[in-house]
Amino acid sequence: MYKGVLIDWGGVLTTGLREAVQEWIEADRIDPGHYREVMGELVVHAYEGGLAPGENPIHALERGELPVAEFERRLATRLRTLDGEPPEADGLLERMFTGFRPVEEMNEMLRLARAAGLSTCLLSNSWGNSYPRDGWDVLFDAVVISGEVGMRKPEERIFRHALGLIALDPAQCVFIDDIEANILAARTLGLVGIHHLDPGATIAEMERLFGLPFRAAPVTRPADGPSGALRPPP
Repeated sequence: MYKGVLIDWGGVLTTGLREAVQEWIEADRIDPGHYREVMGELVVHAYEGGLAPGENPIHALERGELPVAEFERRLATRLRTLDGEPPEADGLLERMFTGFRPVEEMNEMLRLARAAGLSTCLLSNSWGNSYPRDGWDVLFDAVVISGEVGMRKPEERIFRHALGLIALDPAQCVFIDDIEANILAARTLGLVGIHHLDPGATIAEMERLFGLPFRAAPVTRPADGPSGALRPPP
């Protein structure tokens, strides 16, 4: 029944955003309480409403309408370090996300899905950060990054665009994301949504939906002797 997988990048195929941000906060000596206050307001408005369309700079950043350098400048003026000074604006977002690291079991799941004949599409909201694209030809049939296409999740049009690239209907696809608002939007369109919280739980749900194994087979060592003990050299 299901033929495709749409999947987020940061926090799904990589370690979590919270861990990456914490690494950056410590490295740049950002005031953590003040950061949470500033970003909490912006992110809640960006994904749960509260500001009129176009008024949230995150919307414009993710669509590529606001230059990264300008967003960094605006954000830096609102943040402060433990010394009470604004952080360095240049390269702020790149530093913020440098702590993302691949989660191998999730990437392996995607490799196995594609090897099984499923269509795969990356669907990621970009904050101007660089993506490590080596090996993406093995993982994805299509790539949709918000700042490159002028659309963002949870907008309907970006889901339609991604589905068009892999030539599948919503009901034929599963969408995996770590932000609940994006999952709810996808389900409204008819996709099956998996709210990613834990790799093991997500992979188990994928295996249930597709009826396929999405984990690497364990490597077993042959026994070297009758009881498995190492044989001595001749």
